[in-house]
Amino acid sequence: MSFVVTLDGPAAAGKSTTARAVASRLGFLYLDTGALYRALAFKVLEQGVNADDHEAVARMAAESRLDLSGAPDEAHVWLDGEDVSDRIRTPAVSELSSRLAAQPEVRTVLVQIQRQLGRRGPVVAEGRDLGTVVFPDAEIKIFLEADLETRAHRRHREMQARGLPTTLETVREELERRDGRDRSRADSPLRPAPGAVLLDTSGMDLGAQVEAVLARVRAHPACPRRQPTR
Repeated sequence: MSFVVTLDGPAAAGKSTTARAVASRLGFLYLDTGALYRALAFKVLEQGVNADDHEAVARMAAESRLDLSGAPDEAHVWLDGEDVSDRIRTPAVSELSSRLAAQPEVRTVLVQIQRQLGRRGPVVAEGRDLGTVVFPDAEIKIFLEADLETRAHRRHREMQARGLPTTLETVREELERRDGRDRSRADSPLRPAPGAVLLDTSGMDLGAQVEAVLARVRAHPACPRRQPTR
């Protein structure tokens, strides 16, 4: 396995924006594991598969071609050879992806895909169980947290920017439900990995978050020098 940096944490804690920026600054690969679950959720919705049929969903995951490509700031999500990057960020897909992520059968398949992607080179990966399950031997493990109100405002602004109609209260309720599922699921619950650095981003802007993570990564003696542009 290559040099791995994991950023775990609840929804809207700043994982994606921070991970993309850190990967870009270091010249590392960017691994958005949540996008893989979203792509699968998108396919389940498109094909009308019963999301509660765990075996059927796991079989679909195993038979699907899920991949990520592109620079950190221009990441693309591929499903069966089709770029679905712009179609997996809806509230319906987000809600279903959280439900699918709670299914052990689905997680088993997705973990193997994530580990394969992690072998491509030095990587910054973000998700919810990366430091605990997917990459337990990662060189750097960071757990990003933020209070619910901060996260709700962040997610609401993101959705408004994408032209998705919703209210702050609806976003807050959805985050609360997702938090409950992620933290209480029997398989790979959301929690800091042993030895992970805890970073509360509630009062931090993106620049401060990125610099805090970069400082930890660059201080590691095994941190590779900047990788060539891909």
